Amino acid sequence: MRLAMLRPLYERPGPWASVYIDTSRETEDAAKAVELRWRGAREALAEAGCDPLTVRALQDAVLDRPARPGRHGLALFATAGEVVMRQALNAPPAENAVYDVLPHAMPMIAQMEEEIHYLRVTVDHTGGAIDSAVTGQLVRHHEIPGSADFALHKFPGGGWASLKFQHNSELTWRRNAGDVADAVTELADRTGPEIVLVAGEAKSRPMLIAQLPDRWRDRVVETDVTGRAQGALDDATVLAVAERAEAHRQDVLDRFRSQLAHGGAAGNGLSEVVTYLSRGQVDTLLMIDDPSSTEHLWIGPNPHELSDDPELLRESGIAQPALVRADAAMLRALAGTDASIMLVGPDEHDLEGGVAALLRYADARR
Repeated sequence: MRLAMLRPLYERPGPWASVYIDTSRETEDAAKAVELRWRGAREALAEAGCDPLTVRALQDAVLDRPARPGRHGLALFATAGEVVMRQALNAPPAENAVYDVLPHAMPMIAQMEEEIHYLRVTVDHTGGAIDSAVTGQLVRHHEIPGSADFALHKFPGGGWASLKFQHNSELTWRRNAGDVADAVTELADRTGPEIVLVAGEAKSRPMLIAQLPDRWRDRVVETDVTGRAQGALDDATVLAVAERAEAHRQDVLDRFRSQLAHGGAAGNGLSEVVTYLSRGQVDTLLMIDDPSSTEHLWIGPNPHELSDDPELLRESGIAQPALVRADAAMLRALAGTDASIMLVGPDEHDLEGGVAALLRYADARR
């Protein structure tokens, strides 16, 4: 996951108030419940020394938010009386309110999905529809009417006339599937999806797939969902996206293990990874998320200024290094150097202390 979205949080000196709150609206007294949750967050911020203007800005952002049904949450980050970022969460987060030098963004990152760009295509004898999306967030919906309607439905009788009509029907279906394939190709060439999910009528699906160019046919995931029922389509989409995200994760882990085994472009353990982060050398940080971690790092004003030894920062001219959560310091460094993060499960024992990295280049000594 790239972290460009976090950059606005590191363009101001702070300190920062970070709030995670359950905004679910499942009961009749949901508004009152949200207000009570906010009251607890407000008290925690006040005890931590957060200024009243920032607390008030957060309160307005929480309580004035338009209600929507279902279970969900909200992450907010504010400083100097202004809410700089608010991010809707698809599930209620663990309640949390922190006031510190850096924003506490890791719980938000841990809850967000890896971005997978995809096209979802539904095709039938008359044409089709395409959804262009990123990890479930609909970007645009396209209806593709087929250009052919001659002999659209098969002849119900028998004999020679029936065979001729059936042949004409299949030609019409293939032509309409080709129209959808052309639209898919044009949109895919513009948006670069990782998955082309194909659903719809059983005979039209292979007709569509066969008319895609190889570069997109190789990314097709065909599902047996035959109609446009939203629930079944959504389930198939979630499964395809999850499988692709897991394939990404496994690929990164395999590359890390290979580089580590051969003394290549990889780092392992907090101290080593922090050194590489300070050089802007990290391409992808691998981490086991641990909300209870007590690891801390020292930082300077700039994203690449971090160390497990404050004397190293002082020697580089930083008079007063600040002590912060290690994950907060590493997120800032990743965002500032256009690197990415991949969270892995707690059973990945190859990561010393739960953190490792794939590097942009290997050290000369390697």
